Amino acid sequence: MNKGKVYIVGAGPGDPKLITVYGRECIEKADVIIYDRLVSEQLLTYAREGTMLLYCGKEPGKHGNIQQQIHQWLVEHALQGKTVVRLKGGDPFMFGRGGEEAEHLRAYGIPYEIVPGVTAGVAAPAYAGIPVTHRNYAGGVTFIAGHLSGERDRIRWDALSEATNTIVFYMGMANIGYICEQLQRHGKDGETPVAVIEWATTTEQRTVVGTLQTIVDIVHEKQFSSPAIIVVGDVVRLHDQLKWVEEKW
Repeated sequence: MNKGKVYIVGAGPGDPKLITVYGRECIEKADVIIYDRLVSEQLLTYAREGTMLLYCGKEPGKHGNIQQQIHQWLVEHALQGKTVVRLKGGDPFMFGRGGEEAEHLRAYGIPYEIVPGVTAGVAAPAYAGIPVTHRNYAGGVTFIAGHLSGERDRIRWDALSEATNTIVFYMGMANIGYICEQLQRHGKDGETPVAVIEWATTTEQRTVVGTLQTIVDIVHEKQFSSPAIIVVGDVVRLHDQLKWVEEKW
């Protein structure tokens, strides 16, 4: 049996123009594309006529057995000799479960490539005029999965609170109150700036800025929801000065 090949491709954070050149090439030659909820449908127009499109979107908190179905599709179509693209929002290896999918393919001896993508933790702040590092504000950045399901005790809130680095939370909207509470409880100044960026890099992008003490009330008032990125740190102070895309759109 001639095995096909799987390309685990990062589609970027939302703006279809942020796909990489190689990522687009993979889409163009695919026999099967298995794509996520947050992937821009414009990217699917690059596919050849007759390409099989399989939607595997996961709603927040409703993942169920979808990941098992994805694994099954990857193996099934690759074993039929097809070129398969697993098209994932952002970057496959940044909270994208791309590592799990690669492990599954390796277990079946199926060849694969990882095609990195622009991750929302960098792109969302950039589109809001917030550099995640800056010589005068932050010498580093920490990325955290904010959904916290079963993981709350694993986060070193004391270390996060003491660090001067920028902190970027993915998938944290449902727990934003808990996040702000824990950072303050472990020593982070309540006046630390916080930004929340909703639907980043799309024409629906919105950004609000507050502090650890005020941001929860602000996002509730403005009715922010997922998908959104939460940025904590002094770099947020640059938003008003450097914001550009929301003025453009």
